[in-house]
Amino acid sequence: MPLDVNFNLTLITDRRGLPEGRNLLDQLEAALLGGVRCVQLREKDLSPNELLPLAFELRQMTRAFGARLLVNGNIEIARAVDADGVHLGGDALPTSEARKRLGPAKLIGVSTHSVVEIGQAAADGADFVTFGPVFFTPSKAPYGDPVGLEKLRAACTGAPLPAFALGGVTADRIPELRAAGCASAACIGAILHAADPAAATRTMLAALSG
Repeated sequence: MPLDVNFNLTLITDRRGLPEGRNLLDQLEAALLGGVRCVQLREKDLSPNELLPLAFELRQMTRAFGARLLVNGNIEIARAVDADGVHLGGDALPTSEARKRLGPAKLIGVSTHSVVEIGQAAADGADFVTFGPVFFTPSKAPYGDPVGLEKLRAACTGAPLPAFALGGVTADRIPELRAAGCASAACIGAILHAADPAAATRTMLAALSG
């Protein structure tokens, strides 16, 4: 039985492209003040030894705000810092194996790009999925063209798990997501690249709630 996913906005970390003079922890703290309740630690260029202290800092910060912390792809680090779970991309451990190693009480999110992949993620023990990229975004450009809103609509129609739209998501585009039947989103730049991450977060959450 999937765990309850009691958030509809996930903020994915990326140290690159931050406003001048800002660092990742400052931007994340502001986003948490604005209402983000799930942070996915995704710094794929860092070694495990470099990632671990950052994960500990984010664990303390998210816990102070009552927010969830997910670690991208690394179960050992997730367990070391007592994160709330992991997010698994295409090159990560199989979902069924991750569930065995994490146990039933930790969240597992899975990156998906089709209705078939969503069904497989559910069958393998995931709690939610991201679906995309819905719109063009430079960070996802190497992985192919955007899937678009019609595929998002198909993915969200009767989906067995909560589906978070990912890829180029901004507050202005959220009405399009909602019209396609999706009321959950994951983003990077719309919040982390903002001059005022707290305000950007509040705007995103207000748009998602309709």
